[in-house]
Amino acid sequence: MAQVGTLDFKGFIENRKERRAGGVDGGGHAYAYVSDRTTRAAFDKMKPVELAVAASVRFFKAVGKSDLLGHAVKVGTNQFPRVHGIAAECAQTLGIATPTVYILNNPQMNAATYGTNDDSFIMVHSALVDHFSDEELRNVIGHECGHIHNSHVVYLTAMHYLKIMASRLLGPLVEPAVVALSSWSRRAEVTCDRAGLLCCKSLDVAQKTFAKLALGSTKLYAELNMDAFLAQYDEGREGVGRYRELLASHPYLPKRVMALRTFAESELYKKHIGQDAPGLSMEEVDEKVHDIIKVVG
Repeated sequence: MAQVGTLDFKGFIENRKERRAGGVDGGGHAYAYVSDRTTRAAFDKMKPVELAVAASVRFFKAVGKSDLLGHAVKVGTNQFPRVHGIAAECAQTLGIATPTVYILNNPQMNAATYGTNDDSFIMVHSALVDHFSDEELRNVIGHECGHIHNSHVVYLTAMHYLKIMASRLLGPLVEPAVVALSSWSRRAEVTCDRAGLLCCKSLDVAQKTFAKLALGSTKLYAELNMDAFLAQYDEGREGVGRYRELLASHPYLPKRVMALRTFAESELYKKHIGQDAPGLSMEEVDEKVHDIIKVVG
């Protein structure tokens, strides 16, 4: 999307619409969470987000990419081909070009996608590779490929830089865009959890990735009772502390598990894994998921 590089936001929006799977009407991909799609459509008319995206793209083009990648290792056919193969398989499943993947030395289990929609890349922390099996890594990389597949990347990059600015005493200036992008991001994560499941094709594998993210202990992974983990969330659902989630970029992990379990009951997913059985429509899935992930209302 050459228009992004020249900071022509309106050109970026029109170009992006042409490339959406749903066409210019913004229908998007069949598995995408409807609230993700509608929130991104609203961004097209929000000046604070427009300015944030334009500034972030400019900074990324000029400085950010070199700064982020100066200490990472690029994955390819001759460098960690196993990881590269997983990324290629995920890309094939979603129908996108194989993304560039970098391994970053970091003890926190995490992965992220940055850049622009025509120059995006996935960063995977080394701790995640150490803790996750290949199937679990496929779920994570599939999740990140989902961000690329659904045109999330410029907004993720904008949110990344805005949060850095907010931490440097510029909070009041960027707060409107941070709040808007964080609200959207929680919905985008639901979409991309579904993308990860489509890539790994195993709800059990996907749930194990969430368990490992919650625990971080190799000694306890096998002992985790997932149903008990989900039940503990009910203890805090009525407390005022739940409102802290309004500023979070991701839904709480129990919510993500419950939302993904709902998607796994969809006709779309069952057909994807070759199950000849009735399932929920995506409208029914999204209605149930909305009740799961909402913070207020």
